[in-house]
Parts: sequence; structure tokens; C-alpha cells
Amino acid sequence: MNVTRFTVNPKLPEPLAPLSELAHNLWLGWNYDAVALFTRLDYDIWVESRENPVQTLAMVSQERLRELAADDSYLAALNNVYERFTRYRNGETWYKGSHHDVVAYFSMEYGLDVSLPIYSGGLGMLSGDHMKTASDLGLPLVGVGLLYRQGYFQQYLNADGFQQESYPENDWYNMPVRRCRTEEGGDVKIEVQIGPAKVIARVWQVNIGRISLYLLDTNIDDNPEDLRTITATLYGGTKETRIRQEILLGVGGIRALRKLGINPAVTHMNEGHSAFLGIERIRELVEREKLTTAQAIEALKPTNIFTTHTPVPAGNERFPVELIHTYADSLIAGTGLTRDQFMALGRENPSDHQEHFCMTVLALKLSGYNNGVSKLHGEISREMWQGIWPQVPRSEVPISSITNGVHVRTYAAQDIIDLLDRYFGPRFGEEPTNLEIWNRMDRISDEELWRAHERCKLRLVAFARDRLRNQLERRGLTGNHLLQAKEALSPTTLTISFARRFATYKRGALLFRDPERLIKLLSDPERPIQLIFAGKAHPHDLPGKNLIKEIVHFASQPEIRSKIVFLENYDISIAQYLVSGSDLWLNTPRRPLEASGTSGMKAAINGVLNCSVLDGWWAEAYTPEIGWAIGYGEEYADPDMQDEIESKALYDLLEREIVPTFYTRGQDGLPREWITRMKASMSAIGAQFSSYRMLVEYSERFYFPALENYHQVSGDQYAEARQIAAYMEKIRHAWNDLRVEAIERPDTSSLEVGDTIEVGATVRLGRLSPEEVQVELYYGRMSSKTEIVAAGRITMQPVTHKDGVHRYRGTITLEAAGRQGFSVRVIPRHDSLVDQFHPGLITWA
Repeated sequence: MNVTRFTVNPKLPEPLAPLSELAHNLWLGWNYDAVALFTRLDYDIWVESRENPVQTLAMVSQERLRELAADDSYLAALNNVYERFTRYRNGETWYKGSHHDVVAYFSMEYGLDVSLPIYSGGLGMLSGDHMKTASDLGLPLVGVGLLYRQGYFQQYLNADGFQQESYPENDWYNMPVRRCRTEEGGDVKIEVQIGPAKVIARVWQVNIGRISLYLLDTNIDDNPEDLRTITATLYGGTKETRIRQEILLGVGGIRALRKLGINPAVTHMNEGHSAFLGIERIRELVEREKLTTAQAIEALKPTNIFTTHTPVPAGNERFPVELIHTYADSLIAGTGLTRDQFMALGRENPSDHQEHFCMTVLALKLSGYNNGVSKLHGEISREMWQGIWPQVPRSEVPISSITNGVHVRTYAAQDIIDLLDRYFGPRFGEEPTNLEIWNRMDRISDEELWRAHERCKLRLVAFARDRLRNQLERRGLTGNHLLQAKEALSPTTLTISFARRFATYKRGALLFRDPERLIKLLSDPERPIQLIFAGKAHPHDLPGKNLIKEIVHFASQPEIRSKIVFLENYDISIAQYLVSGSDLWLNTPRRPLEASGTSGMKAAINGVLNCSVLDGWWAEAYTPEIGWAIGYGEEYADPDMQDEIESKALYDLLEREIVPTFYTRGQDGLPREWITRMKASMSAIGAQFSSYRMLVEYSERFYFPALENYHQVSGDQYAEARQIAAYMEKIRHAWNDLRVEAIERPDTSSLEVGDTIEVGATVRLGRLSPEEVQVELYYGRMSSKTEIVAAGRITMQPVTHKDGVHRYRGTITLEAAGRQGFSVRVIPRHDSLVDQFHPGLITWA
């Protein structure tokens, strides 16, 4: 059938024209007054559209639009919001530098708004908050991702409580995205050779306040059907689908930015999915700047940033050798890399030709800046990937950490935002990086904070009942069965929520390990608790699906049916109700498998208290004044023993501390001790775990240095890159001849704190000069495993030399008592190296 396609836009009366611009900018999502403009158009339509402002405009009748165009109160509200939006977009920002060269932020998913379903879980939520915060700070940053025709799956449960999936099609023409156009009015398209196939992708744009996100779409007529499905679903399909998506994201993303006239001077890979962008940037440097492959890699690394998000093996993408070989030749065409050199970049052990190709390893090897997403996760990542840097001590493996944070105005309820704006003052909105302002929590009275929390809780209960009724009706239940929804939950009962991805390591059913003890807590006539669960299991994760089924079956018991609710199809909208209306946020991961987690942060900024295992962000946030810890940070070899011990610890906390604290009320009916914890939690976590702190950290530690590196390394026709490559080639050829021949050991028989010892070392440098290496004293406390821990480093100075043999000297000041030790090592030294540690280039005495 030959179909002519066209798009019809809503016809807005002139006074309502700003609504279109607001609808197509996700700034709306973190400004409640702006959202209110669309709910006032027609609340039922707003709900039916799944809170999609573009769809709402398309569905509202012309009669209603004309009516509002003559409504002076509505126009006053519209003009006020639009004026504030214009001031935001054009106003002064924290960042005041150039926007000529940008940081390009790549992520497989973005959790920006419920109206844009291109996210699945925590990684996407973090990406969304990253983009919003970059807009607030005015950073020179753009995002790159994929436009999924079906997004992530929609979850529903069958009558037996087993998760089912549906994949509705997204109608992009009624969503807050727009096609990028050329000057001639056509679509902006790019072409990528993916294995044997030439793939063409169209580019779409999402406006996020001041900045933009660009999304690639292969579902166009230019491609045959098998290529159109590359961007069909998020995390769906086979390994072959995944590698095609990741080539498109990494390679196609760079090409899309070039096509749009944007220079990605710095690239930031949010997880390893986009790591092929490094190969594309190497190709550009080789073909356009006439660099050698080695020179191109040295030009790339100081401008490449990688954030790893998971210590779970499944989260680190690996492709079988046979599969990667299918796509390798098209990937490396024009780079100068041989297939073996390319494969070595994706292997921890380059000489193991059977090792699968790992995207995380590729990203780590091509980046000058690497980080985990919490302090604990940084430690785990250094241990996990230490094999890439043999002989480098674990504490010095070049992976740092920047703990995640959350975008406050997206997840704080309107009642809470109103309180914060009123008592923190205008600087709260105007100076987002002024995090000390959270110390003003004590200005808010206990009464006001508790009443705001009660309103949030009432809304959560009403929302949960409505969703539960819809779930039951969809299953075909009627009559008395629907009373279950009407009677579910109570706005005065201690409400505990558990909402996250149902992966088995998150232990969603830990609270159900002792059913009798739990039922006693749920059924207490004076001090009951109630539970709300939400979350999706991956379609292929049968154990995760069984966890959900177990919870639903337990909740179906008549005596507790109104006390436990499972909300289907967890998304941003549900999350906003839960993190604002719960009393306690429960998190039970199997330490140390939670990289960070951010849902507890979102709960905390609303005054919801946390009860969690000391893993991820909570391991560094917890103090007894702001919440509760399950255990003391132990790790167990026996998972069943861990579950038994930690489930008992959780019951003990609930029975002895949490429940009594919540229900202990004064004559005014207020739980004063609970409110004191709420204030302490909001103050501490609002400041320490704000996405503004996170983005300032990324900017000052990574983005600004990397942008400076770009200008430095690209100047004078990439002279510095050529120089570094020549230096590294010399170092690698000469390194095997380098050795520490002797250490002159001082008398250590009788030493006290404050003494100094002088150490000498004889080092054969061979063909290298003292200016090309750094000889170091490495010293510190000795562990029970005879390893140096909490080590210090002192650069030793050359004192004499003869025939390529140099004598070095260094002095250690003894600052602590106990068993101590030292050694001598040699590493490369060049002023332009971002990091001193390179695989295979460290020599110990």
C-alpha cells in the first residue's frame, strides 16, 4: 500500500502559543507550576496521556483551548511560567566559560520524564538527573542516546502474580522530541557500516532546559526491516542486537554530532555500552589529522571519561570472539588498528585469544579518567579491574569515584519544595551549588514539616488505591474483589516502601524470610506497618520474576491483604509518589553488589527515612541520626547465612527501634523524635547527595581538565600527541632493560615515631634518562598478608650515575608506630600524561 504520511499539529490560539514551546522542553518536568498549566487544560486527558504534555495538547478540544485563551487567570499563570522559563534559559549560570567545544555525554538510557519512556532503571535515572543538572549549571554538555520504538517493556502481572511484558509502540510525533532538520528542511541522517550492513539513522532532539539530547533512530524507510529493529527495544533482543545498538550509539553518536556542527571535544561514557566511540574518534584523528594510530590514542585518552556503574558481572557487556569478529573489520576500518590490536583493547589479558571482548575493558583502556559511582564502588572497581594494570597496587588502580546524586526539584514533592523555597530563601533556587543552605532545615517547624509529609502520604495512598483498582479490573475482577483496592493501606500507618529493579541480589523478599514475624508486625492492632512494593524484573530473569510472584502470593492472604500492595509497571511517576509519601525506604542489597543506588536519596530529600544494608551510597551516608543500618557492613561467603542474619537484624530494627520511634507521639500528636531524624536526614543528604555536588565534582575533576587537555593536545597540529606517542613508544621498547638492582637498607633496629630513615637505590635505566622515569619510595603499614597498606609515595632523587646505572636517594619520616615496610619502584614520567600508570609499565625492586 502506498501511503502518504504527514503530521497535523494542534492549532493553539495565539495567547496560548508558549504552551507548545513548554511542552517540548523537559524543564517542565521539574517545575510544578509549569505542569499545572497542562493539568488545568484537562486533568483527565493529562492522566490518559500518561502525563505527556505534547499528547495533552493534541487531545484537548479546540473549544477548550479557545475557552482558556480568554481566561485571564490562566493566561496570567501561563505568562508567569513562560517568563520564568525565559529567565532560566537566558540567565546567568554557574559555568561561565565557552560553549564552542562541548562534553558529549553518552548513555544507553535516559530517565528524564514519564512522557519519554527510554529508560529502564537506575542507570537511566542517573543519566536524566545528570542532564537536568548540567542544564541548571549551564555546562557545555550535550547528550547522545538511542530512540527506542518500544522503549523498555510495560509490566503487568497475571492472575498468579507472574510478570508479563508488553511492548507498546511509542508515537514520537506526540512526544517531547523533534526531528533534527538540515538547512534545506530534510532530516539529519548519518550512516554507519555495522558489519556487512550499511545502517542509516535519523537524528531527533530533546530539549532539556538549556541543553539538548540527541537520539538516533533506525526505524526509517532507508533501512531494511532487520536494520530498522536495531532501535526497537532497550536491552532487548540477542547479543547481536546489542552489539549493533552499541556500535550505532558509539560510532553513530559521534557522527551525528559532527553532522549537527557540534564538536565533541570531550566524551563521557556513562557505562561501557558506548565505548566504540573511542574507536570512531581514533579513526577521525587518523583520517583527518593524519596521525598514526598510536598518536591518535594518545590524543584521545586525555579527553575521554568513563563511568562504570556496576560490580555485577552481567552489567559489564562481553561479546563472544566469533561475534565481535563479524563486526571488527568495519569498526576498525580507517583506524590503522589490526584486528588483534583491536581485540587486545577489549581484553584484560591481551594474550588470551579466547577471552571475550569486554566493553568495560575497552572503555577503561581508552580513557584518561575513570570512576565508580560511590566510594565503596570505587574500591570494588579497583579490585575488579586490577588485572588490567598488573603489579599496580589495588589502591592506585586508576579508577576513582564520584558518588551519585539526585536532582532535587525533580523528586521533591511540591509540598516539600514550597517549604524549602519559603525557609531557605531565594538562594535555594538561584544558587544551586550553595549546598550549605541545607543547614537551614531547623528553620522549618516540626508541625509544618509533618503536615507536608502527611499530605504527601495521603496522595500516595489515594494513588496506590487507584492503581490497584486498575490492576484488578484489568485482570477481570469485579464487585467485592474491587473492595480490596478501596480498603488497601491507611494514611496513618507506618508505610514502608521497597521499589527497585527485581534482580535477585537486591533481595526484594528478604522481609518475608520469617512469615510469622512479619505478619505479627503487619497485624499489630496498636502499631501496625504496611508495605508497598514496585519494580520490574528483566524479561529473561526468571528468579527475579519468581521473587515478585512470591510477594504477591504472600500478600493475597485475607488477614493482611490490605497491608501489602504491589504496584505494577514501576516508572518515574510511581517513584515520585513513593519517595515522597512513604515513611521508611527499605533497601536490602547483598553487599557489595549495589554500586550506588539513588532511590534512597530521593526519599531522603522528602523527609523519608532510610533503612538499608551498608552498601553503595548508604555506606558513606549513614549515621545513627539520619536512619538505620542493617548490619555493620559485613560480607559473607554463604549467601543463605547472610540472608538469615540480615533478615533477623531487619526484624529487630523494626520491632525495637523503627516502629516504636514512629508511634511515640506527644500530646500534639507529633512523632518528635521521628521528625528530628527527618530534618537531620534532609539536611545531610540534601547537601551531600545532591546532583549539583555530583556535577561540580565531575566538572572540576574531569570535564574542565579534559577540555583543557583537548586544547593542549590538539594545538600546533597535535604536536603534543605526537610527542607523547614517541615517548611511550620509546618507553615500551626500553622498559624490559630497566631494573632496580639494589636497595641500600638503613638500620631499622631501633626506631621511634618522628624518626627519619634514608633509603638508597641503584637503578639501571638502560636507554632511558632520569627525566623519563620516576623512581619512588613506596612505604606504609604492613598487613597480616605482608602487603603495604595505606601507602605513601616519595619521589627519590638521582645523586650519581655511571654507564646507565643511577643511584637514587629518598627520606621517609616515620609518622605512625607499628610494623612498617618500604620498597622501591619505577614508573613512566611525562608532564603531559593524564595518569602515570600504564599496563605493563611498572618495575619493582
